[in-house]
Amino acid sequence: MPSTDAAVLLPQDGTLSIAGMRRALTERFHAAGIGSPELDARVLLCHGLSLDHAELAAAGARLLDTREQDTIAEFARRRLTREPVARIVGSKEFWSLKLAVDSSTLVPRPETETVVEAALAAIDADGPRTQALRIADLGTGSGALLLALLAELPNAFGVGTDTSFGAVLTAQSNAQRLKFGRAAFVACDLAAALGGPFDLIVSNPPYIASCAIATLAPEVRDFDPHAALDGGPDGLDFYRLIAASAPALLKAGGALVVELGIGQAPAVAALFSGARLVPSPPHYDLQGLPRAITAKKVA
Repeated sequence: MPSTDAAVLLPQDGTLSIAGMRRALTERFHAAGIGSPELDARVLLCHGLSLDHAELAAAGARLLDTREQDTIAEFARRRLTREPVARIVGSKEFWSLKLAVDSSTLVPRPETETVVEAALAAIDADGPRTQALRIADLGTGSGALLLALLAELPNAFGVGTDTSFGAVLTAQSNAQRLKFGRAAFVACDLAAALGGPFDLIVSNPPYIASCAIATLAPEVRDFDPHAALDGGPDGLDFYRLIAASAPALLKAGGALVVELGIGQAPAVAALFSGARLVPSPPHYDLQGLPRAITAKKVA
């Protein structure tokens, strides 16, 4: 017999095809106000049935057995509590890399790819991408920024730091699975364990003002680690720490690239200018928001 969770998705005869389950999930997610109900249903079905998207479409008429019904129903229950799909399936694509995520890491977000784009633009301005480079990623989480950059810079070596031992282990596992032997990871406060010079420093620091965390979407507020979100009373605490440490770690002409919260570009640019780094105009994400800023260390 199917579980109670599965039964609410089934027709009266107790059977359900893959296509029928997909429709039922989409309807439940839509009714719950989830923003991408059809996509979420499709991804959860693919994961639960070990099918890719083409195979899922081709197998639409196949009836689900009781075990499959219960597996998908449990995924649906978790999604209806607003647990992100990436946390349910255990991975998220970022810069075309499949990265494992867990409770110790943020789920990489599309807007963070703006940091990768800005960092590559800074590298391109100084020479070919084949040059030997040293990169630091402060607050690496799943390793998303560092591994994306290493995928584009074949002779670069990078080190990622995080205060969370769990995040460091996750990032190491991602690097090993992707066969990036040019990455190392260390648990420490931002740059405390690092020695320069680095050609490039990147960071997606915590930048949400402490009082605003309660207002975030439940997928973020209830499931992302708060230490990776909380930027202090004004959201700028970690930018101050980065501004204090980055100049000593960057080589002359080296670049610092960080992600920005909404409305933070002027304040972050001022912090970096005060640290004798030269900020450039911000880079905008696909929503038209200033999402990353580059600052260079002059000779």
